[in-house]
Amino acid sequence: MRRFITLGTIALIAVAMVTQWQRVRELGRQVLSRGREQISVSGEENKAIVRRFLEETMAEGNLEVIDELAAPDFVDHSLMPEQGPTREDYKRSVAEYLEAFPITSFTIEEQIAEGDKVVTKYTESGIQQSEVMGIPPTGEEESYEGIYIHRISGGKITEEWDTTDAFSGIGEARAGDT
Repeated sequence: MRRFITLGTIALIAVAMVTQWQRVRELGRQVLSRGREQISVSGEENKAIVRRFLEETMAEGNLEVIDELAAPDFVDHSLMPEQGPTREDYKRSVAEYLEAFPITSFTIEEQIAEGDKVVTKYTESGIQQSEVMGIPPTGEEESYEGIYIHRISGGKITEEWDTTDAFSGIGEARAGDT
């Protein structure tokens, strides 16, 4: 009898464990499916952060938004000459750029979010009023396209990469004048 109770007890424990395991699996499926929903929401939130960051800094010249939306350990990977990679270096570089090349139009053409990164295709127009990267001012409105890539963590921009055709067109135009 003692063996029967022991085997019966083991059988009950096994049934309870299987039932518990099924509950855990189902809960795991629910969490994972919610996780997918959060990724899409998170992607939209990340795009909104980047959109605000770009529109307020580049289109409106509001440099305070850099302190608000860029993480303290922000790293800029697309450095201007003599620019450091930190948030403060970036802020100083943007201020100098906007002084030399006030933007008259900034348009986000498209954004794609994947995981913790947001890719933004943009067009921008401005009037070069002073020398930028050794290129003398044109005094004329110039337009160009570019792509930003931002990495977001904890609702803050932690890294930025940028590529643009901005100064290639101005430099080519100047080379043609000689």
